Parts: sequence; C-alpha cells; structure tokens
Amino acid sequence: MVKVSIVIPAYNEEGRIKATLERCLKYLKSKKYSWELIVVDDGSKDKTAEIVKSFKKIKLISYKPNGGKGYAVKKGVLESKGDYVLFSDADLSAPIEELDKLMEFIDEYDIVIGSRGVRESEANMVASRKLIGRAFNFTIKILTGLYFKDTQCGFKLFKRKAAQELFKKQTIMGWVFDVEILFLAKKKGYRIKEVGVKWEHKEHDKVSPASDSFNIIKEVLKIWWNSLLRRYN
Repeated sequence: MVKVSIVIPAYNEEGRIKATLERCLKYLKSKKYSWELIVVDDGSKDKTAEIVKSFKKIKLISYKPNGGKGYAVKKGVLESKGDYVLFSDADLSAPIEELDKLMEFIDEYDIVIGSRGVRESEANMVASRKLIGRAFNFTIKILTGLYFKDTQCGFKLFKRKAAQELFKKQTIMGWVFDVEILFLAKKKGYRIKEVGVKWEHKEHDKVSPASDSFNIIKEVLKIWWNSLLRRYN
C-alpha cells in the first residue's frame, strides 16, 4: 500500500496548530492509502510541542534553538518514511484537501508544486503581496533560470527518491529553501509539475516581504553564487 508523509514545520503555533492537526487527521482518515503526519517544532517558545503531544497518531520532532523554516522542513522530510512526501504550512493557507490535486500528477512527475500564480489557482491575496510576489519571481527567474509562476507556496509534493536526494543537498535554511530545492531538482533532471491550488492569506503571517526582503535576496544570491562556483555539481 502506498504511504504518504505530511511534514508540517511549526514555530510558535499554539494558537492554530490544534485546529490544523484536527483538520489534517479528518482528511487523512478518509483516504485509502496509509499515512504519517509529522510536526517539526522549530524551537518554539510557546506550547506548540505540548499540544502536538496530545495527539497520539502524530509524530513530533522538537529541538532548540530555532533553526529556520528550511531547517525544519529538511529535518522532517529526511525522517519521513512515505513513498510520497508533502510539506505544508502550519496555517493551512493551502487547505490540506488540495493534496488531492497534487496526487493526480505524482505518478507522472517526480515533484508536484502547489501554485498561486497559474490561471487555475484560487488565491486570495492582498494586492501588495501580489506585487511583491511578482517582483520576487522575476528576480528568481533572472538569477536561477527557474520558470515557475510561484516558487514559494508552502505546499509541495515529492516522490521519496527525489525528496531524499534533494533535501540532503539543501544548504539554505531560511524562507527561500524552496528555491534551492527546485533549482537542484532542475539540475538533476527531475520532472516538475506546477498545479494551481486554493490559497487564503492568513493573518499573523510570519513572513514580511518588506522587512525580510534583505535576507530573502541574500539567500537567493547565495544560490546563484553556489551555482556559479559549481558547488552543486
């Protein structure tokens, strides 16, 4: 039987992690495939870990100090056991039910990424974030050659072989780790499909495109520099 792993990075999510996990469990229990749900507590200072521990069927990975979203996803993916591995944001901006759409393509492709940029997506985003997102994707295309409409949607599905190989090589531990993973996937010749998903902007988003822009650009430049020096070969 096919097994699906779902990895959820979490940092100070005590206010919404319970509802997120309840929704994920309800969805997964309706499926015929086997599954595992992994929450990576990325050095939270609140009661996130305690809440996760109250769910018997959920695996918790917890550590301190905070390592960054990329570090948390890498940790969870490399410890997963599924034939397919999804990572999803803790706020479920892309509802867990959208996994059905990605699963439709995973037999034909090695990686299927949720997207807010393709025509079929149903993304509710504030205008300022749309504008910043387009500028970011243009920068990504210039520096890395990646052609995707949306590299940053936190909803991506991998076949196990691709997930293990790519995340072992990951060096970016911050918010732009997605770009590095997709860049490496392209270099390795993995087949990638971009699929439109529903997406709802949630309040208390931990990423501020304005204030975090310097670190984001710095991480993208690191990918470009690593490639220039052939460190990924």
